[in-house]
Amino acid sequence: MFEKQVGIDLGTVNVLVFVRGQGVVLQEPSVVAISVRDNKIVAVGQDAADMIGRVSDSIEVARPVRDGVIADYMVTEAMLRHFIRKVIGRNPLLRPQIMISTPKGVTSVERRAVYDAAIQAGAKEAYLIPEPLAAAFGAGLPVNTPTGNMVVDLGGGTSEAAVASMNDIVVWSSVRVGGNRIDQSIISYVRKKYSLIIGEQTAEELKIQIGSALPLEDELSLDVRGRDQVTGLPRTISVTSVEVTQAISDPLSVILGAVRQTLEKTPPELASDIIDRGMVLTGGGAGLRNLDNLMTQETGVHCFAADNPIACVAMGAGRALENLAVMRRFLPQI
Repeated sequence: MFEKQVGIDLGTVNVLVFVRGQGVVLQEPSVVAISVRDNKIVAVGQDAADMIGRVSDSIEVARPVRDGVIADYMVTEAMLRHFIRKVIGRNPLLRPQIMISTPKGVTSVERRAVYDAAIQAGAKEAYLIPEPLAAAFGAGLPVNTPTGNMVVDLGGGTSEAAVASMNDIVVWSSVRVGGNRIDQSIISYVRKKYSLIIGEQTAEELKIQIGSALPLEDELSLDVRGRDQVTGLPRTISVTSVEVTQAISDPLSVILGAVRQTLEKTPPELASDIIDRGMVLTGGGAGLRNLDNLMTQETGVHCFAADNPIACVAMGAGRALENLAVMRRFLPQI
């Protein structure tokens, strides 16, 4: 009765925490600031993210999760412990049950690292669920029925397309290209065209404010500041939405390739369901303007973004935990 059930979306860019009966209670960047001198953690989450590109060499600001998998085990464990304590308190009466999402394409070693980190961070029991399956649950798709449900989960480090039916994934494709790669493409484009060096946060702002997967009817523009590559001095330029569309076309084509690959592998009966019902976009990348229209154009299958797409994986992990008796046999072995 007092035991909390917690669903965690352990993402490359953000960590979201869902608590049964309360909904999504926490969304913070998966960033940790570490003091180089004594190797102690200075800040976690939003406080650490605010330090990116703004601190001296005495503090290292790191993302312990890269491309959806743990790159630094000790730091990830400390980050998870921080977020779990923030949600359930420092000394709970009972340790929580936790369901954590992992990309479908991870290895057994990578899965074990996530499981161990969750147990060390304070979980009584830990389970892992593939991200596309959690996203389908969170988007409200009837995954527990024998119908084809297609979901495209666009994260910061990975993008995955999958078809789910009867509480399991039937076919899937995964590419380690996501929001971070899109940001890097914008940084490279601005550096090549304008000889201006901009940071990750500026690139992300460009993507959110004026980015579009297809050219917009009414062109947008945004002034950005950076450091001139030639003179080394600060400079301001104006970037248009057409330029951003051009800059991000390569990573989007890789993601589209994964979607096509999944559709090609889908059994005919499930493919007919997908044509009728369409495919759902989840994850932070689903917020990119006209991405649903681009997917529809390129695949011929109607595509639409889920309600609250960034929270779908965390919500789905929590819902899977609520139905653990049924879901247990479909979850990956640790």
